[in-house]
Amino acid sequence: MPDATEAEQSIPVGYTLVPPPGWDHIPLREGTERAVKRIIDRAIEDMPDDIPRDDVVKARLELMKQLNKAVKQARKSNGLTLYLPVERIHGTLIAASIIVSEMLSGPGGSADSGTVVAALLSDGSSSEPVTADGADGVRVDKTVGADPDRDVAEASRRIEYVLPVPGSSTPQWLMVCFSTLADGDPHGDFAEVLVELFDAVMTTFRWSCS
Repeated sequence: MPDATEAEQSIPVGYTLVPPPGWDHIPLREGTERAVKRIIDRAIEDMPDDIPRDDVVKARLELMKQLNKAVKQARKSNGLTLYLPVERIHGTLIAASIIVSEMLSGPGGSADSGTVVAALLSDGSSSEPVTADGADGVRVDKTVGADPDRDVAEASRRIEYVLPVPGSSTPQWLMVCFSTLADGDPHGDFAEVLVELFDAVMTTFRWSCS
């Protein structure tokens, strides 16, 4: 049997995730401003050379405003990392995001992970069991209505992976949440393609112990 030191070392202290091509990430605890600047600089470099300087300045300020807003919202959910599409497809950016969040209190308080998973699965047909790098959790598929208070005018599709942190002595949870407006139809063909893409991304999820 492993001794106490070996057991402690086996408890994950982080994770790795491979985002889709054309996406970038923003850490939300450290290095946030640097990451935001990197994304903005890259976007400006990709703009045509003949665009007037004033328009470039406006584009930079608008992108900074949008990214800072996305960061603020992600932090409200105790986010660790925010992933966003940064490359345009046919001239348009996909309205989507992935947020990895640390759930401090956990969805079931002090209950063991098996009990919590069972409770989440009983919520309805939109929940199903899922395993990510050895962690048996729950995948939740739901539609979130428009939220004028957050300047969200349309309903969005949201997929959540709720995962227990393996080996922790007290219940600890990680949530990976994908959200998209798609083309305005949360259950249309385009939304389904994006959901499939996110599920493929989750096959790259790995716990990190160092």
